[in-house]
Amino acid sequence: MRWPASLQGRLGLSLGLALTVLWLLAATVTAVIVRGELDEVFDSALRETAERILPLAVTDIVGREDQGVTQRLAPIREHDEFFTYLVRDAEGRILLQSHAADAAVFPPWNGPGFRQTATHRFYSDAALQDTIRIIVAEPLAHRASVAREIQMGLGLPLLIVLPIALAAIILAVRFSLDPLRRFRARLEARGARDLSEVPANDLPTEIGPLANTLNGLLARLREAFEAERSFAANAAHELRTPLAGAIAQAQRLRAETQEPATEARAAEIEATLKRLTRLSERLMQLARAEGGRLRMDRSGDLRAVARVMVDDLERASTKDRIALTLPSTAVMSDIDPDAFAILCRNLVENALRHGAENTTVDVTLTADGLLSVANDGPVLPRDTLDRLTARFERANANADGSGLGLAIVAAIAGRIGSSLVLESPRPGASSGFQASIRLPTEVPDTTARRDA
Repeated sequence: MRWPASLQGRLGLSLGLALTVLWLLAATVTAVIVRGELDEVFDSALRETAERILPLAVTDIVGREDQGVTQRLAPIREHDEFFTYLVRDAEGRILLQSHAADAAVFPPWNGPGFRQTATHRFYSDAALQDTIRIIVAEPLAHRASVAREIQMGLGLPLLIVLPIALAAIILAVRFSLDPLRRFRARLEARGARDLSEVPANDLPTEIGPLANTLNGLLARLREAFEAERSFAANAAHELRTPLAGAIAQAQRLRAETQEPATEARAAEIEATLKRLTRLSERLMQLARAEGGRLRMDRSGDLRAVARVMVDDLERASTKDRIALTLPSTAVMSDIDPDAFAILCRNLVENALRHGAENTTVDVTLTADGLLSVANDGPVLPRDTLDRLTARFERANANADGSGLGLAIVAAIAGRIGSSLVLESPRPGASSGFQASIRLPTEVPDTTARRDA
């Protein structure tokens, strides 16, 4: 038999087996004790029967006219006769016997007292100077039958009590493990990046140390992640000033040199430094997405942030490729405006960089908070889409970019309780790519506005 995997099953089975064994052991010991007491009671009854019948038999035999005649007593009514007897004289002649007595089972006279054969228990006694002798017999099967009835009386309740006891044990174990189930539910409800302490005040004392160890591990992991994010953010921030100075020096070198080879090399250095600058900015954004506060205490209209972000990207590019679609009503959300701008900018820049050239990037924000960014281009296989949210992962290895844009968006989505959905081809088309995310929104209080 395989031991159950669950703690509740193990406790229920072990307690049930222990209860069954103890009950059977108690019933067996009780049956043995009761059997000994029954033997004493039956021996007492056997002796008392002989002592009561013998005086009556003596009176009857002495008062007979015909001596030496065997008399069999007839029953008053049909009944089971457990005790049978014979009355003999000194020569062994039967003078009196009960109606069901079988002389063949009675042993020869061997003095007063108890005797036992394979089938019967006997008690012998005598009177009138040992001239009238009585032997009372009881079948051993009668005693065995009574013992079996007592054992059944002790064992049969087990069939009723044991299932009830097992059900009570299971309910008690289940009730006792409720705090553990609540602790597990609280732990399962945590997001992938939520490493805060799990409340464990209601846990039993046997499991409390395990919860404390788990919370200690979460605290150490949280400190390690905080140190990693802090290092990445600080390193990226510290790189901004020297990178800006190096870019300025490269631009000055290009302006002052007259040699084409030196100018080309300075341009290459400037482009590399600018890529490094963008990478440092992405690292700071990733640190913000993974560790910063992304939900605010008040709500704001996301349409204004989307317009500013799109206008900024259009000013930075020479081509008007972004088509922004906004609802006529306000899209109120408590997401941090900077976090939304980072999210939106990374999606749009990813579409501009990896989409087909000279095609429009469609940016749509619906009234219920669904932000989608779609661009034209080749269809990406499913396994490629699944890898795009990993850090430093690109759909095209030759494409320019840090490989962190979609990872930043996915991190923000996870922190706000949403998910980034990537589709290729884009819905309603045979090609292209679309990224969409559901933002937390709330219905604006129009009544308060009218009152104001």
